[in-house]
Amino acid sequence: MRLLVVEDEPKAGEYLRKGLTETGFIVDWAQTGTDGLHMAQVGNYDVVVLDVMLPGIDGWTIIQELRKNDNATPVLFLTAKDELDHRIKGLELGADDYLVKPFAFAELVVRIRTLLRRGPIREADRIEVGDLEIDVLKRRVMRNGDRIDLTAKEFALLHLLAKRKGEVLSRSLIASQVWDMNFDSDTNVVDVAVRRLRAKIDDGYVPKLIHTVRGMGYVLEERH
Repeated sequence: MRLLVVEDEPKAGEYLRKGLTETGFIVDWAQTGTDGLHMAQVGNYDVVVLDVMLPGIDGWTIIQELRKNDNATPVLFLTAKDELDHRIKGLELGADDYLVKPFAFAELVVRIRTLLRRGPIREADRIEVGDLEIDVLKRRVMRNGDRIDLTAKEFALLHLLAKRKGEVLSRSLIASQVWDMNFDSDTNVVDVAVRRLRAKIDDGYVPKLIHTVRGMGYVLEERH
């Protein structure tokens, strides 16, 4: 599998190139946005690992140009920006996943392999699960025609569950994706957040959509 890493910081780029090569990937490394865009356009890559802040042109521009030209190569953003708005922006522009620096190398490898299994599937602008409708771009949620107001974290949690509907997500994965934190078994932040989300999404509606899988995590799906 061929990867393109676009990272301008020499130590970080060499670390990624060396580590991913040792993991078994064929890795090309671009150190400017201009070079990264050109290589992504002409190379036949399976995944692009893309930094946001780059000399020449930034990662936002690169993803825009790729998607504008129907290049569906999966893109994983690396960003020092941990604000929700930056993450939403990347997904809106067509990114497939993101990882906030600093990150564990093992998690990067898992994310890349997950993208490879999925293939070049674009992030949906709208997601429907039963009578639940999520407008990702407008961050609007409806159920059975009713508007449901969510906090930023609640929306991020629902979006994660919805885009991977039918898949049981562990508490540790949810914690890392929504809160950018390592899951501490002594912390019930995920359970509390799911309980609050469930109260808004499921209470008063049939069928229930958010389910607990004991010992494993949570899943969003329509069960009859």
